[in-house]
Amino acid sequence: MRLPRRVTASVAASTLVVAALTGCDSDPEAGDKTQVVIGADLDASGNAVDFAYTRALQLKIDQVNASGVLGNRELVLRTQDNRSDPTDSLRNISTFAQDPAVAAVITGSCDLCVVNSAKTINDQQIPTIALAAADEVTTPVESRRFVFKLGPNSTDSVAAIVAELTRKKTKTAALLYADDLYGRAAHKKMTEQLKSARITISGSRSVKPSATEISQTVGTLTDADPQALVVLAGSDLATQTATSAKAANYKGSVYFDAAAAGDLFLPQAAAAATDKTTMVFTQILAIDDVIATTPAKAARKQWFRDYTARYGSYSGVAAFAADAVDLIADAVVKVGGDRRRIRDVLETSQTDGLAGPIRLTPDNHSGLMPQALTLLVARSGRWRLLS
Repeated sequence: MRLPRRVTASVAASTLVVAALTGCDSDPEAGDKTQVVIGADLDASGNAVDFAYTRALQLKIDQVNASGVLGNRELVLRTQDNRSDPTDSLRNISTFAQDPAVAAVITGSCDLCVVNSAKTINDQQIPTIALAAADEVTTPVESRRFVFKLGPNSTDSVAAIVAELTRKKTKTAALLYADDLYGRAAHKKMTEQLKSARITISGSRSVKPSATEISQTVGTLTDADPQALVVLAGSDLATQTATSAKAANYKGSVYFDAAAAGDLFLPQAAAAATDKTTMVFTQILAIDDVIATTPAKAARKQWFRDYTARYGSYSGVAAFAADAVDLIADAVVKVGGDRRRIRDVLETSQTDGLAGPIRLTPDNHSGLMPQALTLLVARSGRWRLLS
């Protein structure tokens, strides 16, 4: 989803200010603290998801530094804009890798940016946590030793949707997916699981991630009158699909996979069209419905409040960026700024994160556990837990 021009300009300006402030190696207020730099490779000026990541990274770094947990060290965020271009991203990551002050890198929503940079990341031995969705980001793990991933796996998201379709005794489903690395893989897995569940696929269509007019494609799918319309795409395409289906007088159920998650509140123009839509995501996007019965749930509610207090709204993806900072900070507490040792700590990290339980192992560098996912439903323009 692209930001409005005026917002984009203001974001770009604020990003430059942050970069100017955090790019300095000396800070008169830092005293004797040693700065540990986290490099952020993001499309922070033109991509709504990466904009949310930028906000979350800065807030969580501020919180970690204020906590004093790092002792005589402090984290510093240094952001480089990749414009969602793999070539720019590779250049940014190479620059970070060549700077000994950079202990680790966090990358944003661009799948190909990480995949195309994987060899450089490994060769330069710079521990990297990716916030991109595609499974290929961390597979095959043998060639991704320094790459880790936070965020829902398409396999888990698809399984949750198919389980719900099965529970509701759905017989037919139509599929719309983004024609990108994530969407194609999710579509393949969805097709396989629907066949295993003996649910007939009435139609399947792909659309470009940047498409702004998909009503004809959606109409082709809904003309077959499937009981379910499943969307495997980002929030903007997912919202367009629901709106187009509503305009086509589609009466079946609409399902979004986890890639569709965005802001807590749905766009006002799409609120009616998305009403009763089901989405797979983590609890934090409906945290008001969660009772803080554990320290982890209490921490999630507090993070939601802190983010909303600073920025005035909440984005579902923000927790992934915050968890990435926490994982790196925990490694820095244990081993300092040593990149190889940070990688080793990350590879065995286990925590109940803000997004949900995270378990990283040498054989699995994609840490968010399937148990982190739940079913949400759109009601009155916002996401709620499906009861």
